[in-house]
Amino acid sequence: MVIVYSKSKEGALEELGRTEVILNSLNPSWNARINVHYQFEVYDIDPQFHDVNEKMLKLEEQQFLGEAVCLLSEVITKQNRLLTLKLGVSEHNLPNPSKFGELNVQVEESAGSKAIMEMVFRCSDLEIKDLLSKSDPFLLISRISESGVPVPICKTEVRKNDLNPKWKPENPLIIECFNFSSNGKHDLVGKIVKSVAELEKMYHSQDGENFFVPASTAHDSHSKEVLKSQVYVEKYLENNRQTFLDYISAGCQLNFMVAVDFTASNGNPRLPDSLHYIDPTGRPNAYQRAILEVGDVLQYYDPAKRFPSWGFGARPIDGPVSHCFNLNGSTYQPEVEGIQGIMSAYISALRNVSLAGPTLFGPVVSTATAIANQSLANNQQKYFVLLIVTDGVVTDFQETIDAIIKASDFPLSILVVGVGGADFKEMEFLDPNKGERLESSTGRVASRDMIQFAPMKDAHGSGISTVQSLLAEIPGQFMTYMRTREIQAIS
Repeated sequence: MVIVYSKSKEGALEELGRTEVILNSLNPSWNARINVHYQFEVYDIDPQFHDVNEKMLKLEEQQFLGEAVCLLSEVITKQNRLLTLKLGVSEHNLPNPSKFGELNVQVEESAGSKAIMEMVFRCSDLEIKDLLSKSDPFLLISRISESGVPVPICKTEVRKNDLNPKWKPENPLIIECFNFSSNGKHDLVGKIVKSVAELEKMYHSQDGENFFVPASTAHDSHSKEVLKSQVYVEKYLENNRQTFLDYISAGCQLNFMVAVDFTASNGNPRLPDSLHYIDPTGRPNAYQRAILEVGDVLQYYDPAKRFPSWGFGARPIDGPVSHCFNLNGSTYQPEVEGIQGIMSAYISALRNVSLAGPTLFGPVVSTATAIANQSLANNQQKYFVLLIVTDGVVTDFQETIDAIIKASDFPLSILVVGVGGADFKEMEFLDPNKGERLESSTGRVASRDMIQFAPMKDAHGSGISTVQSLLAEIPGQFMTYMRTREIQAIS
């Protein structure tokens, strides 16, 4: 039997689920599905427990066979979504482990999340419910949850004064027809309960299904009165759309890029009150924390782990102020090796540049866009995520907007994180949920939402920081780009 746990940031384990018990097998294969995989512990079930439900088994009474730890992203980035883990043992379990096997972890996405149903409904001979006019019908469509309670999925528009209405809803299982009332107390005209397969059959046969209503005089709650009114399925289409995980497991990479603000408003890096102060105790400053929080997630989606890293708003040794210089000091090559490579290049840059200003985003965004453009021209399956960490408000508003709108046409997302105590209210123009619609100097608007801004705040009860919450936008922005350009995930 396999026990699956999730591991919190603080290291606490929470059991997510258990597989079924496989009897007398040294090469077991389990059928149970569990949503998230972080840590696996495998136990040998002694014979006296064979007839016990696995959920009732006390783990301390079972023989421990080994454990393995992995990140979900490590599995889904594999082309076949299969990861083989070496089973081992942690110090607190067996002091002298002999021989451990392997655990194959397979990830599959729920097929239901890919299905798109498109249906057109039409009714005939509906009963007149209004005194002075015909009925105003609409359909309420619900699915039945595991607990048996109907959960509304969608509601059609109201068809005024129409006893033979036609609607176009989606993905139903329970279809109820109501007569609209402005006071909110809509009268039930009738309903049907059908599976999607039955609705498809109705479409092919073009047969109508009679509405029914619960029988008002019956004591049996299952009794119903069948009506003359009918509903028809005039259109039925079913398609499977590709998902974010389809692209990732097919080999599409997310490439991480970083740009760090070196303007003078950050304070002297040698002093403890500076946002760029490198603490001798190893405690990361705000810039390092932002890079680590985003990089620790994205690095697993980039097999090469070579990250372009820039600085802006500083004067390199014997040079003018630069608004996009390579963090590693190289003239031609901005890439560094891994997240620690970014950290090392950042600390080195602090020793070799003079903080200056002003705060300009345009050059960095344009440089990142050029890399995304080149990748697109080479027909590479890559999508780029640029993290800009800044302590102040940009001074090149229009140039930044122009660069962002141009970037929206390319496989690129931009995360802007504000650090320090500045008033970032003016920066909300970068957040499409708060600011006005971005418009370039030539009147163009962004082709999609691909930039987010948030001031950095520590995690609270949820354990998720502002920086990490920004990452939640990336899959949606990625999919918008792929779908609008009709780019398919190709293994």
